[in-house]
Amino acid sequence: MFILETSRLSLRRLVPSDLDDLFALYRDPDVRRYFPEGTLTREQTREELEWFLNGHPQNAQLGLWATIHKETGRFIGRCGLLPYVIDGQPEVEIAYSLAKEFWGRGLGTEAAQGIRDYAIGTLGYRRLICLIDRDNQASIQVASKIGMHFEKEGEDEQGPYLLYSLAVGDAPEPA
Repeated sequence: MFILETSRLSLRRLVPSDLDDLFALYRDPDVRRYFPEGTLTREQTREELEWFLNGHPQNAQLGLWATIHKETGRFIGRCGLLPYVIDGQPEVEIAYSLAKEFWGRGLGTEAAQGIRDYAIGTLGYRRLICLIDRDNQASIQVASKIGMHFEKEGEDEQGPYLLYSLAVGDAPEPA
C-alpha cells in the first residue's frame, strides 16, 4: 500500500518480498551504528518486517515503510512514524534509515520532510519527535533541516538519547 511520495522517493507498506533488501540494510554495521541493538540477523529482520506488514500494531496509520528510490526503483531504506510514550506522554517519532550508498544526497531529509508533512497534513499530528543518539550528527542535521529543535536529553531501556521535537506552529511550510 502506497503511503506518500516525494520528488525522488515513494514510501509504501513493507511486503514479505522486501525481506532481502531490509536484511541487507539491517546487517550493515555502518547503517546500524547508532541503533542500540546493532545489526540484526535475518530472523530478527523477518520478525520486524512481519510486525509492520499492516502498519504499526498499535496504530495502523503508523509504522515503518519501504523507501523506494523512484529513479532506479530500488528499495533504499525504511522510514516512517513510530509511537512512543516518553515521560508518560504519547509521542510520534519520525524515523529514517537509508542504505549507505544513498547517504549524502539529501534523501534522508527529503524522506523526513515528506513524513513530517504527511503526519501533520494528512494524519493531523500537532507534535512530532526524533530520538537520536548524541553522536549521530547526520540524524541531528536531518531533524534540524525539517524544523526540529533540541528539547532534552533522555534515557530509556535502550540507553541515552537526544529528543528533538517539532510542534505544528514551528513547522516550516510543506515542501
